[in-house]
Amino acid sequence: MRDTLLRPALRFKPWLIALGIALTLGPAVADARDAKALSQEDVDWLRRDSFELDSATVAMYRDLGRSRLLDHQLDGRISDDLPAPITSLINSYEAASTPTEQLLTNLRDEQEKIKNMPDGDDKNAAKKNQQQHANDLLQQAQQIEMLHAIYGPNQLKEQMVWFWLNHFSVYGAKGRVRWVAADYVQNSIRPHALGKFRDLVMATLESPAMMEFLDNAQNAKGHVNENYARELMELHTLGVGSGYTQQDVQQLALILTGAGVAPLRDPAARPMRPAVADMFVRNGMFEFNPKRHDFSDKVLLGHKIKGSGCDEITEAVDLITKQPACAQFVSKKIAEYFVSDNPSPELVAKMAHTFQRTDGDIAEVLRTMFDSKELAASYGKKFKDPMQFVVSSVRMAYDGKPIANAKPLLNWMNQLGEPVFGRLTPDGWPLDSAGWSSSGQMAKRFEIAGAIGTGNNRLLTPEGQPKSGGDFPMLTTRLYYDTFDTKLSAPTRDALAKATTQQEWNTFLLSSPDFNYR
Repeated sequence: MRDTLLRPALRFKPWLIALGIALTLGPAVADARDAKALSQEDVDWLRRDSFELDSATVAMYRDLGRSRLLDHQLDGRISDDLPAPITSLINSYEAASTPTEQLLTNLRDEQEKIKNMPDGDDKNAAKKNQQQHANDLLQQAQQIEMLHAIYGPNQLKEQMVWFWLNHFSVYGAKGRVRWVAADYVQNSIRPHALGKFRDLVMATLESPAMMEFLDNAQNAKGHVNENYARELMELHTLGVGSGYTQQDVQQLALILTGAGVAPLRDPAARPMRPAVADMFVRNGMFEFNPKRHDFSDKVLLGHKIKGSGCDEITEAVDLITKQPACAQFVSKKIAEYFVSDNPSPELVAKMAHTFQRTDGDIAEVLRTMFDSKELAASYGKKFKDPMQFVVSSVRMAYDGKPIANAKPLLNWMNQLGEPVFGRLTPDGWPLDSAGWSSSGQMAKRFEIAGAIGTGNNRLLTPEGQPKSGGDFPMLTTRLYYDTFDTKLSAPTRDALAKATTQQEWNTFLLSSPDFNYR
């Protein structure tokens, strides 16, 4: 596949008449080459550590060195603060600026108002407006995640946020998930992306997005729903063939009865006996309602769990996440994302050992992987999935320049078939290259590379304003000459030599195997 990646790109016609590359670059080329280039190993490591290189990431690497940069990333010593224009853009979104409970309250009020309207055009229009409102909130949540991925200073953390968002996948178009999707990333996934795996499982378990998507909000004594219990074991923690049984799924479902989304009314309005009220739990929008819980004793994975209420859930999650199968399953998935479609058993075993030794410390598992010879041996062989391709292209092309409109990012992700919150099934998007390397996929990548490389997009134009012309990125910069230039393969270098404009050159680079593999 690598040998054929550039062929469609070479058939591209120049989109705009611009200065030739030699005229465009002039003395800037020599100035850029004066800077001390990073070694091949430095560049390869940093490209795996981040979505892709930009000047700020390279500068941080030069300042701290590899070991200290990794320490700072894993220890949380690199701020999550985004550039001020990006923060301002995110804060302009209703999904970011309005508390989740208020969003759901607004939804309830809208639904009640529509329900009480007489049938007719006005009611149909109100329903359509509500649907559009929900879609807008979901798009805002998608844009927020894309913007964090592009501009987040801690690129390793940003990759893990995307990894966990895919691992604990929720489908945005189901029920009220659109209204709580932004909350799911920012308050369930992001705070725990580099922490203890057990805490991450609990955070996703308590999120309204997961409770809605996998139906545990409807799981109650006498009306047991096993959906979430099954996926919690199969997709989130233990994996298929790890030794748990259907009986374990059923027992876990009973443990999870009563766990759901808090009703949008004052709990005091629901009279309970004092003994029951004492077992009632509310954490944000998560609620454990003892009146809906099955208090029978359960046996999970061979361990007896006494019927006691919400503490059963904590005990069950502790038990599951301490299983050797959990350490093996999660470590393998992380290695598949970062290292190889088929990571070596030796690497997975080392990572799983660290997982168990540190009680599921995600940062330490990543440290084991990043210090491994297996990672170094994989450089240049891991194919980018659509998220990595889109984010890396924008990072490389715009190099920190703040975009004003994130909607084109969503369009590109949709075209490539990997929209954020877009996986209908709970298994998440595939991690292997086979899922993203078809001829149709490659054709779409070339089109998107062209849109980014020529500036034929609206990233820099605020939504609703007319597009200004003549604004295209310059990829032939100090960043490029310090990192990519001396490492290019002969086919890519030959293709770039055939470019007749800067825009065409940009497109060829973003289309190249050297860029699409990391």
